[in-house]
Amino acid sequence: MKKLTLFLLISCPIFAQKELTNWPAKANPLNVGKRTAERFMAVPHSRYGVTFPNPPATQITYPDVCTWLGALGFAQKTNDADLLKRLNEKTDLLLTTEAHLQPKKNHVDNFVFGAIPLAFHLQNGNQDLKKLGLAYADEEFKTLSPEEYTSLKPEVRNWYAAGLSWVTRFWMDDMYMITAVQAKAYEATKNRKYIDRAGYEMVAYLDTLQNPDGLFYHAPDVPYYWGRGDGWLAAGMADLLKILPKDNPHRPRIMKGYQDMMRVLLKHQDANGMWHQLINDPNSWPETSCTGMFTYAFIVGVKNGWLPSATYGKAARKAWIKLQDYVNENGDLTEICEGTNKKNDHQYYLERKRIVGDLHGQGPLLWCVNALLEK
Repeated sequence: MKKLTLFLLISCPIFAQKELTNWPAKANPLNVGKRTAERFMAVPHSRYGVTFPNPPATQITYPDVCTWLGALGFAQKTNDADLLKRLNEKTDLLLTTEAHLQPKKNHVDNFVFGAIPLAFHLQNGNQDLKKLGLAYADEEFKTLSPEEYTSLKPEVRNWYAAGLSWVTRFWMDDMYMITAVQAKAYEATKNRKYIDRAGYEMVAYLDTLQNPDGLFYHAPDVPYYWGRGDGWLAAGMADLLKILPKDNPHRPRIMKGYQDMMRVLLKHQDANGMWHQLINDPNSWPETSCTGMFTYAFIVGVKNGWLPSATYGKAARKAWIKLQDYVNENGDLTEICEGTNKKNDHQYYLERKRIVGDLHGQGPLLWCVNALLEK
């Protein structure tokens, strides 16, 4: 019997997740999820570089996408029919009175928008939403006309010729933006071309950006371990591995990249459970959006048996509880780094504004909730 119990603890992740249960009241995933989802429903669409209260949006931004998907996941996992109804109504507007907010298909950050209509199509079967989402997924890997090809930078032409998306730029944020919409297109169609694209693109980014220590520079010409930038990759790899078929040839490389990154992130978590604006600079400020993203990646790894619970579950627990200390009375997360371009300047990252309630931070809170509620 002792041998059987030990075997179950080692081989079955569900038996080894005591670190991710029995939460104090402030960190109860149900309470945090409900508060954060309702806060998302109460605020207007976000705008890049503008804090709340926002002027009218000009397009749906990727932070909106991340939080929108998180709210949908929470409504589904908790069978919250009222929240689900309101989320569906909010999404339907994208086909009618808010169709003008559909982002232009001209930048890597815009294409992730397609994940919203695809996710809601999977939930409610709306074929118009499916068509809208697939338009973004397909355009991201379209065959370029001679004129479009000529307009690309020389290095992008080479990447495109190698089978990568024409929006490839090798910034680490892209590995959430590109893979999320392609993965949702695969789920909506079961067409392997979408998930194969995502895996191939992810491996190219891993081979280009991941350093021997497991972390990623913001870009090849910007040698800084910016917290949220690395967070996009951590979350992107975790999400992709959840649905990447076991027989996909890129899976072993992505798993190695993910596990290598998780090992070094564990070393840089501070004594309070947080990660910092610059991951390897303990004198930089504790930053909440990257902490949420890394916590999410840890939880997903533990839940799926890719990471040992005793180590990573404990670290995720400490981070999740500590994050709640950064939530104000309005349900807004504080100490979120503002939107950040790349710059080869250490001080630039240290001096980024710390803002409140930005969806770059609210979204990862919901991701963590949904991962914790996963059976």
